[in-house]
Amino acid sequence: MLNLLALIDRGIERTASFLLVVVVGLMLLLSVFTILLRWFEIGPMWADPLIRHLVFISIFLGGVLATGRRTHIGIDVLPRMLEQKKNYRLLGLIQRLIALVCTVTLIWLAKAGYDFSLIEMQYGKEAFLGIHSGFLVSIIPVGLIFISYRFFFLLFAGSDSRLQVEESKGSVVTGEQT
Repeated sequence: MLNLLALIDRGIERTASFLLVVVVGLMLLLSVFTILLRWFEIGPMWADPLIRHLVFISIFLGGVLATGRRTHIGIDVLPRMLEQKKNYRLLGLIQRLIALVCTVTLIWLAKAGYDFSLIEMQYGKEAFLGIHSGFLVSIIPVGLIFISYRFFFLLFAGSDSRLQVEESKGSVVTGEQT
């Protein structure tokens, strides 16, 4: 079961990394394109809103990557003290508790984002290039679900002594392979 969760986690990691490179590259190209067209006093009206939504997507993709690599923003006062005192059992318990709270909170926020997307689908309008605003705000629940899965995986990865997360690569390695 844990190997399946690890496989899904690696798939999310690779997909998010690839999509982040594509999105950032697309943002760069579109930004340069609109700047060049402004010199000639022309410019596509759809480019700026598209770039804003690509930034929004890149924020969630970055959150997915940071969560899986455990490089997200955190208050590490207590964990650092426990690490210095070599109280690894309590440290592991606290990390799992934090992962549980984050998972539950993110699922709750994803549900709220889903409800918001449904309302936007019903009452929203076309934003640009024929794309409905409800589709654009669906970035919120999708991104939150992926981040919550990464915390969910960290919850179980931290409780299995055979499983370690390499912080430098963000990949999963079992103790049997090392």
